[in-house]
Amino acid sequence: MTSRRLFVLGGARSGKSRLAQHRAEALAGRHIFVATAEAYDDEMRDRIARHRADRDARWSTVEAPRDLAAMLAAHDADDAVILVDCLTLWVSNLLLAGADIGAATDALRNAMASIRGRLILVANEVGYGIVPDNALARRFRDDAGRVNQTVAAIADEVVLVAAGLPLRLK
Repeated sequence: MTSRRLFVLGGARSGKSRLAQHRAEALAGRHIFVATAEAYDDEMRDRIARHRADRDARWSTVEAPRDLAAMLAAHDADDAVILVDCLTLWVSNLLLAGADIGAATDALRNAMASIRGRLILVANEVGYGIVPDNALARRFRDDAGRVNQTVAAIADEVVLVAAGLPLRLK
């Protein structure tokens, strides 16, 4: 990976996380996995455990369900390889907490702009489906789409993954 900031997006189970991890592991440095998920039920605890099992001993894990920009600033270094998985859950966490998503997105953009190490961010592309039937779901879809646009604009490279196949958009 020659780009400093890579953004990988795709649908659920598209292979985006696997691609992002593979790209990160091809890089030398201190590998940091940033988990945005929170385990509210057994199914999510199982998903988190499976994701942890997919990473070997070179990875350290940091949890950042809401304050992603501060975490990036705290762990950034010239030798850092930071993988954030995923921005979609981060948006959901912010929305459910009543946080200012616009301000959090601005803070993320600023953190991305000043990153010294390598940064890989993963997100779901949620705009391909039908219009949700309730206001909260529509707000989530709209907020996630705006975050994806902001991240894609500042990323050096953007890859869309569908059926395990990467398509380089930028």
